[in-house]
Order: sequence, then structure tokens, then C-alpha cells
Amino acid sequence: MLTRLFSFLLTLVVLFTSCESTKEAADSGFSIESEKYQLANGLDVILHQDKSDPVVSVGILYHVGSNREKPGRTGFAHLFEHMLFQESENVPQDQFFKIVQNVGGTLNGFTWKDGTMYFEIVPKNALETMLWLESDRLGFLLNTVTESAFANQQEVVQNEKRQRVDNRPYGHTNYVIDKNMYPEGHPYNWQVIGELVDLQNATVADVKEFYNQFYGPNNATLVIAGDFENAEIKPLVEKYFGPIGKRGEVSEMKPQPVKLDKSKRFYHEDNFATAPQLNMVWPTIEEYNEDAYALDFLAEILSDGKKAPLYKVLVKEKNLTSNVAAWNRSQELAGSLRISINANQGVPLDSIESGIYEAFARFEADGVTDNDIAQVKAKIETDFYNGISSVFNKTFQIAYYNTFAGSPDFIEKDVANIQAVSKEDVLRVYNAYIKDKPFILTSFVPKGMMNLSASNCEKATVVEEVIQEMVADNSNTEETADEIVKSETTFDRTVAPEIGPMPELTIPVQWNTTLQNGLAVYGIEQRELPLVQASLVIKGGHLMDDLNKIGVANLMTDIMNEGTANKTPQELEEAIALLGADISMFTSEDAITFTVNSLARNFPAAMSLLEEIVLEPRWDEEEFDLIKTRTINIVKRRNGDPGAVAGKVYKRLLYGTDNIRGYSTMGTAEDVENINLEDLKAFYQNNFSPSISTFHVVGDISQAEVVKVLGGLESKWKAKEVQIPSYEAPSGPDKPSLYFVDFPDAKQSVINIGYLSMPRTDPDFYAATVMNYKLGGSFSGNVNLILREEKGYTYGARTGFAGDVDSGEFTASSSVRTNTTFESVKIFKEEMEKYREGISEEDLEFTKNALIKSNARRFETLGALRGMIETRSKYGFGPNYIKEEENVVRNMTLEEHKALAQKYITPDQMVYLVSGDAKTQLEQFQNTGFDKVVLLDKEGNEVEESIILVK
Repeated sequence: MLTRLFSFLLTLVVLFTSCESTKEAADSGFSIESEKYQLANGLDVILHQDKSDPVVSVGILYHVGSNREKPGRTGFAHLFEHMLFQESENVPQDQFFKIVQNVGGTLNGFTWKDGTMYFEIVPKNALETMLWLESDRLGFLLNTVTESAFANQQEVVQNEKRQRVDNRPYGHTNYVIDKNMYPEGHPYNWQVIGELVDLQNATVADVKEFYNQFYGPNNATLVIAGDFENAEIKPLVEKYFGPIGKRGEVSEMKPQPVKLDKSKRFYHEDNFATAPQLNMVWPTIEEYNEDAYALDFLAEILSDGKKAPLYKVLVKEKNLTSNVAAWNRSQELAGSLRISINANQGVPLDSIESGIYEAFARFEADGVTDNDIAQVKAKIETDFYNGISSVFNKTFQIAYYNTFAGSPDFIEKDVANIQAVSKEDVLRVYNAYIKDKPFILTSFVPKGMMNLSASNCEKATVVEEVIQEMVADNSNTEETADEIVKSETTFDRTVAPEIGPMPELTIPVQWNTTLQNGLAVYGIEQRELPLVQASLVIKGGHLMDDLNKIGVANLMTDIMNEGTANKTPQELEEAIALLGADISMFTSEDAITFTVNSLARNFPAAMSLLEEIVLEPRWDEEEFDLIKTRTINIVKRRNGDPGAVAGKVYKRLLYGTDNIRGYSTMGTAEDVENINLEDLKAFYQNNFSPSISTFHVVGDISQAEVVKVLGGLESKWKAKEVQIPSYEAPSGPDKPSLYFVDFPDAKQSVINIGYLSMPRTDPDFYAATVMNYKLGGSFSGNVNLILREEKGYTYGARTGFAGDVDSGEFTASSSVRTNTTFESVKIFKEEMEKYREGISEEDLEFTKNALIKSNARRFETLGALRGMIETRSKYGFGPNYIKEEENVVRNMTLEEHKALAQKYITPDQMVYLVSGDAKTQLEQFQNTGFDKVVLLDKEGNEVEESIILVK
């Protein structure tokens, strides 16, 4: 996988031109006017017009990531990412998210080793408001960093670490690699999220010092992209950002690539892993270095596709693993190339390591072909256009190039460097960085299975947090600081700018038709980019599975990707790759879906391949055995993930054992083992028909062109009668019950609370979704504001309705610090009970604004357009269903809102499920109002020796 550029750069590419001239992007058919200038305080400002949608994106990239921190003071950059969303001198506590959502926008921020980015995407009438918000936290934040506000975000960040690192299989891998790849004091020696002890020990004085040094206009790039006029925006930029003074001088960081004197090998017994994992990592070079481009190609050629040597040896020939991955990650200061392999169950990692060396020998013998290079470059072109479809992606890419490459129009040089990579370059960097060179090896094995570890490893140093059984509620600690001091300003910043007239919602023109074989076709012609996206949806999916043979539908979408009657799996893969296209398929609860993403000029050829896949499956026995092994491994690995297990068991509790929806689409390992290829052939013969299928297409193609492309499917795919089974939903509980799945020593508890509600087609469904918005349908929902922002128990909490054609669920969910489990469940229940009493006029108005105004952003990308017509076809909605939903929102009254809440928010008739550490948390739920408290295993079965605690 190409990660230096493609993971978050080239897939976010923008066609950019400098203010000095306008250039045509090769073969793009359009040009973009842009302008860069600098304010007196050193802030780089880039204006980029894009009038394709009535939206704007405001992004500010600070050249400060974890690489600017010091040992013992790590995690500050990421911590400030959180602090900057809290309040500033003129924007009150917790209002940042609410203001943006209230104008119909979305926002977020993210931190990596080299930088921190904040952004908002809003309807164009709210642009000035975003400049006010973004400038206020740039220039007027520090006085609001109080002890209590800081302590709260310390807890939130620690919860993020527990959720993303401590409570996941292999979560500590990056920590072990970086600690041993980079020497003490190197800016990449620690993790972006920081050391837990540093986060706990940080003081307000520490973080203020860090902020004063790095968060100044002279260390930032502001990018505004979207539908506006430069002449109107430049005075506003000067008004809001110009008066902000410079802060500390930030020295440029020079590349610091590392070399290892010898290989280093480490093992770790992982509390959550169910299968061993091996990583081998070689130090490489910084980004934009000539070698970095070739290293990207090398990683992809080694691992991606059936021709790749790692795949051939480890998967195809030796059956040691079901998947291989390799990537080069070149960053501002240094880089590394990594091979990561999850072994099959019971496979010792020594076998994986020796297999990697065998793959290297195969690579050296076979070399690199012109075809290998051509496939990678074909993928680049499609990724390029996919990336520029989003106004935010353009914003980020412009800011990134400006910050790290020194110029926002570095795109031309970047693309030239990619195109210049040759097969000789790939071989050269392999010899220079990989062959016979020292590396870091990590051997993570399930606890108690050291027999699977790679040889000659020393124990890795991993700091495991000790969780106390109970936690005191310190969320109401009195604030002892003086009243926030307001800084002098050149105008009254306490007054938010007026919002201009809302841009009118324009529903894209849609067309639909039905082919002679019954295949329904929906489309939108959108000529902005030379791309086409399409999907073929065959109804049924998991619903077609037999309760005695679960998982057949899921295996169907795997086997159909493995060649056709006329093409071997490798030949099919290469044919798709040479088009720069992507053809993928997946099974959901109620459908099997094929997707195509292609350049417009290659779409007919891509569709010919899809036609071949659908009508002429290969039924390859060898590939089927590999697919079964891969699926079984995935199923078993998921049993080590508390979140995955919670989701699976929650479905079982809601739907029971007589409804197919109560089972995972993958089935159990035993289910998969019992499926044979004849089962798949029968499934295909009985359930694949155009009569229950719909084709959706959006992009640079007309209706007539689409119909012509579909001519083969129309004439060759004959319709048959197919009956989709229906299942009666079981009745829900009359009283609340608490179920607990034990994950010993879990650092977080995963909470799912809910009941079977209504399908998406129910007249009340969308109205109930609107009603839920302020409870937990957004960041500003009540449960998130309490559990995250007030209490600091979690990284996030949500509630919501989900539904399909004939079933639906209401779910409240969160992952909380283990020793807050009981309190968090209690808060969920109490907040749902309060919500039944009604909300304020202000909250209803906020809900209406957020949902109605956000429609301006609804049609920005091809993916969004395709999703809209897929929704139409699935549920039988009309072309203007979005405007009809707007009317539901607009006309909702407080009385209707309350009636919906009382009807559909019923906490005393819900299932409560916790996946966490039973020995410290289960007993607290005894005699607390639950009808019963039951310990379950990871399949949702009652544990025989468990104590059932009755109210």
C-alpha cells in the first residue's frame, strides 16, 4: 500500500495554481484559480475558489505535531487539539461544535507526528462565522485554559488512548516499534497520543508554555476553499487574523533519518490477541526525498495483489496467513518500511519470518516489470481524481504542501516525481534500505502462547495501566481560578458575525429506467470530474442464509472476486489494475453489493469486467479454501476485540436465535468450516437475478451511455423469481436486563443499550431520527456532553436509530473507562428518562438548523450522490425525498418531539449490554433496578457457572 502519498496526500490531491499564473492540469478539462499571500504577522493565507457546490472549507494547519514535544512532556500537541475545541475568550464553553452545527456545518481536527489540522465545512453563507471562530482560538485561547477545563480534556485524551491502543489487539505495536527504532530524544521516539504518565502529570503551566511557543500565526497556514469571491474574503481575513500577534519563533526541523547498528527483536503477550502477529520494520528516508517515491512502489509491489511475492509465498503456497501488508511511511523527519502479517491460527511466527525471506528471494529473482510500474501509476490517476472531489481534501492538501514542501503548488513536482519512478529505482531502494539491512521485529502473541513467538526475542517494555475498581466523581470540582481575563481587541469579538442568506437546496437531476430483464437503473450525470462510480445491488444478502449454514452469502462476495470462467484470479486482478479501476464487493445484512470506481474513459472496460464477474464466476476450489481460512481467522481475531464482540452479542440479544439477523454475516468458525463450494453455487443459482437487483451510476456519463454499457447485462442476465425470506421480530423486554461479557483486565467497557424499533420505511422513522438528534445524534448530544465533556469518562457517546426495509434498532453506545462502567450506564438511563420529558425551544431550533442547513453539503462527492440514489431505490423514495425530510424537520413542534420521545425512548424496556472486566465491574449492578444480571460468553450464551442476580 502506498502510504506516504496515498494514505492522506495523493488521495487528497488538489489541482492547484499559484497566484502568478493559471495552469491547466493535464487532461483535467478545467483549471482552478488560487492565490497565496502572507499577513504581517506571518500567517500564510491561501484562497482557493471552487464553485461546484455552495459550501466552503476553512482549515488551519499548525506546523506542530508530537515531534515538537520533549521527553517527559509528550502528548501535548494532541492534547491541544482537544483544548482548542473547548472555548476561547469570546466563544463560551462547549459552543464551538454547537455554533458550527447550528449553521449546518461539520468540523474536526487531527494531530500526527508533524502537524495539527483544524477544519470546518459549512454552507457558504457561514464563512465569516468560521473565520471568527478559527481566529478566536488562534489569538484568544490561552486565558481560558483553566485547571478544571484542562483536567477534563486530560481524561478525554486518556480515554482515547484506552479505546484506540490499550483495549485493542496489537494496540501497543507502534509504541514498541518507535521506542526501539528511534533513539531517546529523537522526535519520533514517542507516540502522538503521548505517554500515559506524561498526560497524567502535565500541568496547565506546561501546556501554556507549549502553546505560546508553537500556536502562533507565524507557524500556521490558513486555507479557505470553496464558493466565494477573493475580493470579498481578503478584508475579512485581515479583520479577524491580522491583529493577532506573532508568538515564539519556530525553527525549521531538518530531516533526521536513523540507521540501526543491528536488528532488534521483541515479543509481547497480548491480552486481546487471538492469533500471533509479526512486524518487520526497516528505517528509510524522509518524505519528498527521491528514494521515498520508489520505496512506496516497492512496498506495493512486494505485497499488493496475487502476483506479489509476499502473497504468493505466505498465502498461496504456504498457507501461513490470509493477508499480507507492507507500506513505506516517509514523514517530515524520517521514514520506515513495514511488513505486517497476522498469522493463521496456531502458526508460529518463525514460519512467517522465514516466509518473508523466501518472498524477498523470489522478488530478487523475478525483478520488477514495466507492467508492475504501470499498474501502480494507473491507480495513481484514479486516486488523484477521487481525491479532488471534496472541498476539504483540497483544503488539507494545499495546506500540507505549503507547510511541508514549501509551496502550495508542489503538486506539479510531486506528480512528476511519481511519474519518474522506474523499475530500476525500485530495485535500487530495495538493495539500499531492505536487503540484508538491520530491522525492528515485533512478535505479538496471545497471552500464554509463547510457543508461537519468533525466536531470539527479548520482552518488550509495554506500560499497562492499572484500573481501580471504583472511581470517585470529580467532575464537579469547584473552579478556583479567577474570572477569565479578556484581551484587548480591535473590535468587539463577543458579537458573532451575522449569517447570510442560506443557499437554496438544489436536488441533483436524476434519471431512472428499467431494462428488459427487470434490472432497475438509477443515475445522476455529473460532469465535474472524469470519474464514474457505480453499484450493482442484489437484494437478499445475509437474509438468504440458511440458519443451519450461516455465512454462505458472505463467502459469495469473496469467491466472486477470485477470477472468472475466462480469467484466472491473477489475470482478473491485473485487468482491473491496468484500468486504474476498483471493483469490489461485499455482503450486508440484506444485500450483496458490487461497486465500480473508474476513470470515465475506462468505465466501459471496467463494466465489461464486472459483467464477466457477475455472469461467469470461476468457482476456484483452491481460492475457496484460502477464503475459508481467511474468514475463519477474521472471526477468531474479532473474538479478541471487546467492541466487535459487543456488537455481535448485542444483535443476538435483540433478535434471538430464530432470526438470521441475530447472527453475524460471517457466521462462526464452525459455520464457515462446514460450508462447501456447492453451497455457494446453489446460492448463486437460486438468488442472483436482475429481478431483485438495482444498478446505480453517478459521474461523467449520460443515461444513453449507461444503457449502452449495460447492454451485456441486459441481454445475458436472465430474470428468475426469487423470494427473500422475512423474519418476525421477537418482542422486546418488558423490563430492563443487564448482560455482561467478560474481558479480563479490559481498560474500557463497551456499552450497548437498546431495543428493536422500526424499519427505515416506517412513517415515524425519520421523525424519530430528528427527535433523537439532541439526545445523542451528534457531538452536541446530551449523552456526549455529559459522559465526555462534563465527566471525562469516554472519548464519545452516541444514540441513534438504524433501520432497513423491514427491521430497525435504537442503540445508545459508548466505550468508557473501566472504573466508570456502572456510573456511565446509570447516566445513559437517566438521560433517556429525562429526554422523555421534552426539550427546550432552543434545543429544537438547534436541531432544525443543524439538520436542514447541513443539506447544502449533501451532494458534494460522487459517493454522496451514489448513496442518495441507493437510498431511493432501496426504500422506494421519490427523487425529492430529501426535501420531504426537510419539511419533517421544519414542521416539528415541541409537542410532537415529546410524543416521539415518549413513544420511542423507552429505557425501562431495553437490553443493557456491557463488554468489559467482570471481576471488577459486574457486582456493582446487583440490586440496581435491573430485572436480571447475566454473565454471557463471547457468543452470547449464558455462562453456566454464572450467578444470575435478580432484582
